[in-house]
Amino acid sequence: MTVSYDDLIEESKKKNIRLSYQRMKVMEYLSSHLIHPTAEQIYAGLREEIPTLSKTTVYSTLNALVDAGLVRMINIEDNEIRYDIKTQDHGHFKCESCGAIYDFNVDIDSLTTRDLQDFDVNDKNVYFKGTCPACSEKKH
Repeated sequence: MTVSYDDLIEESKKKNIRLSYQRMKVMEYLSSHLIHPTAEQIYAGLREEIPTLSKTTVYSTLNALVDAGLVRMINIEDNEIRYDIKTQDHGHFKCESCGAIYDFNVDIDSLTTRDLQDFDVNDKNVYFKGTCPACSEKKH
């Protein structure tokens, strides 16, 4: 399922998220850059267009969207949080050569373990790392 800019705006209104110009531009960036960007990438991508934009505004916008369930944080690397507007369950593959992140379908609900039987699980993620086809082809 693809999430559009208009979908994000509409859902934000339903969740009573204040829609300032800067917040709307962050949402537009997320919906048009489906690369699972970091907050730094979003800031760098918008600061020329919005010179008054602060990193704090980017982070607070992303936190509000995550808290409202409109954006998902993904943490494939320990030192890097990325943001994904596709909130339905799916997996992520990160190419260790080019750094690209790809979505893939997976039935996350079928992944269970008896060791967590008495636990309340709030979030399930599936991450794979390796080499994408384009990088594999370049090697050979």
